[in-house]
Amino acid sequence: MSYQIIQVVNLIFEVLTWLIIIRCILSFVRHDPYQPIFKFIYEVTEPIMAPFRRIVPAAGGLDFSPLIVLLAITLVQRIVIVLLSYIL
Repeated sequence: MSYQIIQVVNLIFEVLTWLIIIRCILSFVRHDPYQPIFKFIYEVTEPIMAPFRRIVPAAGGLDFSPLIVLLAITLVQRIVIVLLSYIL
């Protein structure tokens, strides 16, 4: 049972990581922001990215906040998985 919980938590972090990567790719291609899938991606990732965007300003027209967010998600993911493995 504990292994399954860890797998679900890990899957949630992985999906979030991929949504941020997809959002980065979407910023380089033309798309309709009103499409439901694109709207979903922005609605899920914006609450996570907004605080980092305020901390890390764009440099030369490039937004480096997704990179910082991905690093932070990876760090939090590892910490949560280790804590869950000790608790469960």
